[in-house]
Amino acid sequence: MRTTLSYTSARIVLLLVALVLLYLAGARGLLLLALAFVVSGIASFVLLSRQRDKMSGALLTRLKNRRTTGFRARLEEGARAEDED
Repeated sequence: MRTTLSYTSARIVLLLVALVLLYLAGARGLLLLALAFVVSGIASFVLLSRQRDKMSGALLTRLKNRRTTGFRARLEEGARAEDED
């Protein structure tokens, strides 16, 4: 959760920086927003790759633990039901 929050915060900061820089460069309106999203997306792809890898690893670990726990509980419940019969 912490890695996801830090990655998302960094993406938002990059978007705000791009907005400010493009505004100072003279972009306005819809062009400003479109360029800011493109520039911040490219910048985050390059600058935040390490954080993105950490975040995806943490999410995969969490999903594996959730699946394993849920599956194991259902399997044991089924085994108990068979034992009772």
